[in-house]
Amino acid sequence: MKELSLQSAIHFFGTCREFAEEFRIGKGDLVLTCGYLYEPFFKGLFPEAQILFQEQFGSGEPSEPMIQAISSAIRGSYSRVIGIGGGTVMDIAKLFALEEREPLQDLFTGKIPARKRCPLVLLPTTCGTGSEVTNVAIVGFPALDTKLRLASDALYADSAVLIPELMSSLPFPVFAASSIDALVHGAESYLSPLATPYSRLFSREAIRLILSGYQSLKENGRECLPSLYEDFLLAANYAGIAFGKAGCGAVHAMSYPFGGKYHVAHGESNYCLFTGVLSAYQRIGGSAVLTELFDFLASLLGCSSDCVLAELDGLLSTVMEKKPLSAYGMDQEDLVPFAENVLTLQAVIMSHNPVTLTKEDVIGIYRACLDV
Repeated sequence: MKELSLQSAIHFFGTCREFAEEFRIGKGDLVLTCGYLYEPFFKGLFPEAQILFQEQFGSGEPSEPMIQAISSAIRGSYSRVIGIGGGTVMDIAKLFALEEREPLQDLFTGKIPARKRCPLVLLPTTCGTGSEVTNVAIVGFPALDTKLRLASDALYADSAVLIPELMSSLPFPVFAASSIDALVHGAESYLSPLATPYSRLFSREAIRLILSGYQSLKENGRECLPSLYEDFLLAANYAGIAFGKAGCGAVHAMSYPFGGKYHVAHGESNYCLFTGVLSAYQRIGGSAVLTELFDFLASLLGCSSDCVLAELDGLLSTVMEKKPLSAYGMDQEDLVPFAENVLTLQAVIMSHNPVTLTKEDVIGIYRACLDV
């Protein structure tokens, strides 16, 4: 079995200008980003590139209508795609580096093969998705009331570029949701049966950096966050490498129908379900790797393994309030349809769980998180 493979070259720069000069951004480049990022960090650095601002085509996470609108706005051809932003921008940029993507639903359901057409460069500006080093894109399909996931080696960036100063643009709530998303990536990739000793090294270090950062924020306040940008950016990158190899599991699978129907941001929807899923794994039992993870978390949190979930929820709540699923509009009538969605449309992701979850288990997790 292949233990680990890094498909993207990883670059680190102190400033955005250093990046623009080394990569020679200019004519023939399609740059997908956001206006609030371009103005303070990149304005004037690559005047000959074609630049599109994602927010002009829709808000929130990637959706089929948003991608169709961007496609219509592109002028002429391009020879390289550069995505600068959070998970939304990076997932969209991946699709525009492909040869064919329409009809989009056919691409995401396997009727159209994913084949790369041109080089792809990704710059994360959040500390969550790790999308700059993964082969995954997630898009919402309003007609289906869910999000779908496309995984293909054609989606790997040729270059992943880390610039900590870009994180200074993050509002704290976005930082909180995205970093919790990275924590979930680290935990789920650690628990996956596809994980290897190599990928688990990245999972563990991502988890360690994130929880250590949260402890610093709890002790010293939000004023210390700028000193932690590099750690959180690296943690998200490490977690991306880990789940690029091992995949994610039930937390992600269960967040898709919930987030898709109620338009809840990906990191936040994962947060709502995270410890609920871990609690179900613990109840079912029989997983040695879950015991390993709980022991590791206990060592970081300074508690016994029996208290890990309570301690973890307590620490995460100092960064972001966790709301019950009902606060977003979910009710009892969603339980069975959501569970059926998870076990059919998200079956591949559910195969990455450390234990088998039945339909009744999935319903039980949703119910437990519904009115916490």
